[in-house]
Amino acid sequence: MKNFILLCSILLLISCKSKSPAVDKTIELVKVDEVETVKKDRAYELGKRLLDACNTSRFKAFSSTEATDKVRQNATKEKISNTCKKINQRYGRYKGLNLIDITHNKVTDEYVFRYSVDYEKKYFKKELQVTVNNENKVSAISTKEIAPKPM
Repeated sequence: MKNFILLCSILLLISCKSKSPAVDKTIELVKVDEVETVKKDRAYELGKRLLDACNTSRFKAFSSTEATDKVRQNATKEKISNTCKKINQRYGRYKGLNLIDITHNKVTDEYVFRYSVDYEKKYFKKELQVTVNNENKVSAISTKEIAPKPM
């Protein structure tokens, strides 16, 4: 009986052995110099144009060479107007964009540009993410609020 319990406990220990964690090497951080100028300019210009629309109340629609059909369908004047009202109320007027980093997805060959968005009100921080696909078209634009770091 003792041998049976000893054998079961050894088997339990062996079966609970942790495996080495899998590292995802499909997404990598890229330096600014390694990215094509067309992709960098496209991401910055479309992100800036979208945020400038909140200040000027004029939005120039994206063309088919600049953005994918999905982005163009979602970026209507009505949707942008409603979003801008909320943004202007909470954050104030848009001042500028600062590039944080660029990530490259090797599987889909997409580049994600992360920008820090500067607004008049400094109470909240906001981040803009622009995804550019392999055809140099913007395939996604999203924003998120960054939680403040405790002191």
